[in-house]
Amino acid sequence: MTIASRQSVGGLDVSRETFAQLCELEAEVRRWNPTVNLVSRGSLEDLWRRHIEDSVQVFAHCPSDATRWIDLGSGGGFPGLVVAILARESRPGLQVTLVESDQRKSVFLRQVTQKLGLETKLLTSRIESLPPLEADVISARALAPLGQLLALARPHTRPDGTCLFPKGARYSEEVTEARKSWDFDLDVTPSLSQQDAALLTIRKFHRAKPS
Repeated sequence: MTIASRQSVGGLDVSRETFAQLCELEAEVRRWNPTVNLVSRGSLEDLWRRHIEDSVQVFAHCPSDATRWIDLGSGGGFPGLVVAILARESRPGLQVTLVESDQRKSVFLRQVTQKLGLETKLLTSRIESLPPLEADVISARALAPLGQLLALARPHTRPDGTCLFPKGARYSEEVTEARKSWDFDLDVTPSLSQQDAALLTIRKFHRAKPS
């Protein structure tokens, strides 16, 4: 890709420096993937659109007053590392924390964070064992069904916090199942990178009262 003074990535206009860092992240994922399995082999062929542009769309839904973003099950850095790269340019006050229990993936995240000079916090731990993180935004991608994600996110989300969960073509089934146990406000945004997929924006979520 030719790097001009500004580039559009997933509909977001970014600087040449930010675009270069996204390209470097792409290269690092390709380099590490054969040994650490950060993304599926099938999606690796279309990594830029399937993972980077998809993560850019998540970042675009960050509330304007958010200061703390927690990415659960960060894996290959999607969306967490992409969020951190974009935030350095357009949201410098946004603190990004990556949570990853897999030791090898955590090593990848740490090394790429250092290589890119990102001020990103990394927690190598199971989500369930962490103290409350008081996040304004929680993201998670390809981690668990929606109902389980809400259970993982609830202890770490501020009362006015937002959850941003990219989901595949069966997202409506996950929403229906989750509503059996949870009450929540939901906005659904069609995915810009995957047909029939969507980004779920969830607020004001709590356990449903028994009927």
